[in-house]
Amino acid sequence: MNDQVIDHSTQAINVGSKSFAAAAKLFDERTRQSAVMLYAWCRHCDDVIDGQTLGHGQVEGDRSTGEARLAELVDLTERAYAGEPMRDPAFAAFQQVIQRHQIPLDYPLEHLAGFRMDVQDYRYQTLDDTLLYCYRVAGVVGLMMAKVMGAEAEATLDRACDLGLAFQLTNIARDIVEDAEIGRVYLPADWLAEVGIPADQIGMPYNRPALALLAARLVDLAEPYYLSASQGLRDLPLRSAWSIATAHGVYRQIGVEVKARGAAAWDTRVSTTSAQKLQFLLGGGVLALASRRMQLTPRPDSLWIRPRRV
Repeated sequence: MNDQVIDHSTQAINVGSKSFAAAAKLFDERTRQSAVMLYAWCRHCDDVIDGQTLGHGQVEGDRSTGEARLAELVDLTERAYAGEPMRDPAFAAFQQVIQRHQIPLDYPLEHLAGFRMDVQDYRYQTLDDTLLYCYRVAGVVGLMMAKVMGAEAEATLDRACDLGLAFQLTNIARDIVEDAEIGRVYLPADWLAEVGIPADQIGMPYNRPALALLAARLVDLAEPYYLSASQGLRDLPLRSAWSIATAHGVYRQIGVEVKARGAAAWDTRVSTTSAQKLQFLLGGGVLALASRRMQLTPRPDSLWIRPRRV
């Protein structure tokens, strides 16, 4: 294993997502390395599209060059699968992960299709449109992470996808105003119409009370996906289940806080405290142990159904 690749990936996760970095430490060493390297690739692709550095400094980018940047990412991804040597540390890390865990090519390509929705300034008319985006940018990451943890059963992959959907719905609720400032609106247009908020006025202070209603609706929508995801813990190795249960608790709490703050949810960025992270670390361990004896319930038919590989 190339030390430079590992060091680059570790730096990416430590700067880009402190919450996930903390949860990843609970994995066994082999799984942790793969998870961190997969994160580095996802973070790199996101940064290339958004003009960020490790998730920070986002500005409204030059849309005219977005397609070219995306095309380069797709090309490098396909070349990584073809076995070509990768010079970029993020793609070198990614290549090791896909080879080690036999991750299907359609997963990362679907992830990049989510970025295409951003590049093409996709307009989300209905909740199904928003959920498709959530699937592409986060649900398939859940699928790839599940493969890293050794999951193969379709039912387990469904639960992993549900966790990704829940995470992204939470992120959208937390970042509504921040996203709107750079011209991105993930709320369904029909939701905005219901409360009388024009898409180009989402960030205006006078819209905050109505916006809080929609954020709460997103948080509530995420709840059955979080619940479904917890049903997949039993099928994971214990340390992996502990890590995922911890991340589950941390991210869900962000949504809880967004809803609790109401119209003040975007005055400062919502995050969890160190004490809360410790609480969810301990609670995640209890939940992981309890999952060994968990009585499984069927996945609700009302939840969004991911596309199946042909």
